[in-house]
Amino acid sequence: MRRPGPLAAVMALTLLGATGLIAACGAPSPTDGRTPITLTDGSTAMQWGDGEYGVVLVPDDGDTLTGWAPLAVEIAAHRMTTLAIDASDATGDRVALCLKNGIHWVAADQAALALGLVVVPLYVDDNPENVAFCLENSGARLLVVETGRMADALSKLGPAPPRILCVTAESGSGHEQIERALPKEAPEFEVVPLDEGTLATICYTSGTVGRPKGVMLTHGNILANVSACERTRLARPDDVFLSFLPLSHMFERTGGYYLPLSLGAKVAYARSVSQLAEDLASERPTVIFAVPRVFERFASRVNEALAKAPARKWLFELVVAAGGRAARGEAGMIDRLVLALLRRRIASPVLARLGGRMRIAVLGGAPLDPAIARLFLALGLPVLQGYGMTEASPVISVNRLENNVPESVGVPLDNVEVRIGAGGELLARGPSIMKGYWNLPDATAKTLDSEGWLHTGDLAELREGKIFISGRLKDVLVLSNGEKLPPQDVEIAILGDPVFEQGMLIGEGRPFLTLVTVTRETDERSLIHRANERLRGFPRYIRVRRVISTRDPWTVENGLLTPTLKVKREQVQKKFGRNIEEAYASGALD
Repeated sequence: MRRPGPLAAVMALTLLGATGLIAACGAPSPTDGRTPITLTDGSTAMQWGDGEYGVVLVPDDGDTLTGWAPLAVEIAAHRMTTLAIDASDATGDRVALCLKNGIHWVAADQAALALGLVVVPLYVDDNPENVAFCLENSGARLLVVETGRMADALSKLGPAPPRILCVTAESGSGHEQIERALPKEAPEFEVVPLDEGTLATICYTSGTVGRPKGVMLTHGNILANVSACERTRLARPDDVFLSFLPLSHMFERTGGYYLPLSLGAKVAYARSVSQLAEDLASERPTVIFAVPRVFERFASRVNEALAKAPARKWLFELVVAAGGRAARGEAGMIDRLVLALLRRRIASPVLARLGGRMRIAVLGGAPLDPAIARLFLALGLPVLQGYGMTEASPVISVNRLENNVPESVGVPLDNVEVRIGAGGELLARGPSIMKGYWNLPDATAKTLDSEGWLHTGDLAELREGKIFISGRLKDVLVLSNGEKLPPQDVEIAILGDPVFEQGMLIGEGRPFLTLVTVTRETDERSLIHRANERLRGFPRYIRVRRVISTRDPWTVENGLLTPTLKVKREQVQKKFGRNIEEAYASGALD
């Protein structure tokens, strides 16, 4: 295997020859006597793997998790290089992946990076029109997909897509299956010497409004972010990660793939979101990266169950209150006694639903209701809110175990500078900040200034070294009377009531606020009352006067959520447009 130069694409090599790198809980498989490989990034030697062989658990027909030894992952990556070579003429050519998390995603990513190709990750649940846009915009020469369904959809849209390979393809469909395109024997793994400034990936933003932009991240960007995440010491080599957020999002790609890879930790790939509860119970992870929605729904179900058992609810609230004071360092003698006698009994059944041995949960991608974090902290599970953007590879800051303030998004990574700019906007600078937006120089200039500061678009304050996000710079609702409010803060408060499963405020240029929500409750006056009970701490003009309810959840499939589970505000407003107009025409309900 040819060694890379001093500024090589280290991440493309970490898998090869290493042991226990991408593995998950399960019985160890026999070793072949190899030792972990030691690589260099030009300044420090890094040893990848801990000498332990494990298995990679990936979905297999939706019913079971199939084991892969690290050697099998290596061989798969070797074989994938032939496809990458066929797809490119030179370093920098683009290869697109529209795959579920698992062995094929990892192998294709490693093969492409090793050859200096640029990986374009696409969301497997995205609509074909968006996928077609990203393919054409990036100029990808190869697309790897799960099934022929996406290939069929793309062929109907035009222009002609690039060469498409399917992981599975029905006989007679005419689609090219990846296994048949790969050589039977794995060739020698070629690694192209690369500078750290070489483009590694183009990640398209999820596009809550308008067309997504392609964020250009270099090998150096990603490695800098992974190294800084390592230095937080939140994750350890003996951890077991459960990967279920899409690898096409940099939060999961860095936190749930490259970080455990660099540590020699183990990863289990969840089968689906619908089977997440089963996979948590069977794989018993110690670390999880998630969006707040996952824990919000979990807390909601806990509260629903407790509502049916008043005595147990009283004990639960007693433990949560004592645990909260303990987390803040304010526990008295009675609190310590309550926790000693009751915490294990009360918390264990709840935490068992998360596998029973989870050490930390790192949440990002959307604002977290501090009450959710405090609930799990009180039960003994540190929930750490972090903050980042695809444009920052993506982590900018995260709370720490020894200094966790749920209202904040923590302190910046040690190689990221932050400051507050004009209008209260958070700015960030460091080696993990993007190269720019693909073929969008004007958009790049607006977001990345001449001094290298990334303009995040988020309003923030810095207090005692921690970042407190207060909303989006442009995401402010202005009522017709001139009153202004941050909709995200208000929505988070309302969604703290489990009766509201999803929700979005309407009010720009309107005389009052209307809530569009997913709920099983149908009485509008009752919903208005419950929403406003959650808004008592806000100024009096911030009150909901009408509610438009639906029982149909907002999903990626129906176009109302992005693949990273953010609400597509324009699409929701369009879908419920007639209801919204009727509500304002008939006036507020007191």
